[in-house]
Amino acid sequence: MLSAAHFFKLISILESKFYIILKMNLLFAFLILMTSCSDDDDNNNAEISVDPPTATGIVYFESAFNMQISYANLKSALEDNENISIVQELDHSQNAASVDMDLAPTQIIFFGNPNLGTPLMQENQLAGLDLPQKVLFYEEEGQVFALYNSTEYLASRYGVADIITLPQISEALSNLVGTAVDASATETTSQLVDEHAGIESVESTTDFDSTYSNLRSAIEANENLSIVAELDHQANAASVGMELRPTKVIMFGNPNLGTHLMQSVNSIGLDLPQKMLVWEDETGAVHISYNNPEFLRVKHQLQANDEEITQIATALETLANTAAETE
Repeated sequence: MLSAAHFFKLISILESKFYIILKMNLLFAFLILMTSCSDDDDNNNAEISVDPPTATGIVYFESAFNMQISYANLKSALEDNENISIVQELDHSQNAASVDMDLAPTQIIFFGNPNLGTPLMQENQLAGLDLPQKVLFYEEEGQVFALYNSTEYLASRYGVADIITLPQISEALSNLVGTAVDASATETTSQLVDEHAGIESVESTTDFDSTYSNLRSAIEANENLSIVAELDHQANAASVGMELRPTKVIMFGNPNLGTHLMQSVNSIGLDLPQKMLVWEDETGAVHISYNNPEFLRVKHQLQANDEEITQIATALETLANTAAETE
């Protein structure tokens, strides 16, 4: 017969084994739960992964800050630099909202230093089509990118690789933007284009002032277009004691068309709004030059928006011919 002492000892042994098994089961369940959470975290990270811009000829930064701080930091740095002037600021997302369209936060700021930019235009006035400098900020899935055209791109497009101010421009842009967003610069895989790639030019039949006035009037007469900014490169050069033949750029846009492009590829906002350059060459001939929208499509790897690209191309051609009085 089992004594009371042996009975309680047996109960104690069984309880001990029970708790060991229970603890093991709990540990196993905990490990399964942790593995599941880890998998969920991995899946969530994969879902919010954002591809960086891949456009030809740009330098980009993945900002450590949100949109508001990133943009404000750069603007403040530009304002504090006595050699730089802010030319224009443009909020693409607000412009989209003005025509009842949605666009993720997207802003661009234009600024210049005539001491650095003028030598490029002295070598090739067409460089004024990509001046003043500009930095685009856009947000995608919470990640903010800042980007601008690289000096390698400018050198290849305008044949100005030997101009001594180009390295200064490169260093200034990298320092200003890198500090503003607390990040390092990355160049996209493709940086070079053919000289004068994507530039359309029409020779005017009239003088410089008349041509520019015609262009401005034609833009104002189009209810779908708004002038964003105008810049007299020659006057800016003179302000720092440098010479430049008559060269002016005018920026204008149509949010109904441009927004669709940015909805497809964020980075194309770097080349919006549209710009037209009016310039007088060494022979006195006057030209109107602008970016071919098809070139911008290729540059930013835009796969859709055929209708918008065609409409923009037609509008630009019409404006140029009207200003040149060739029609």
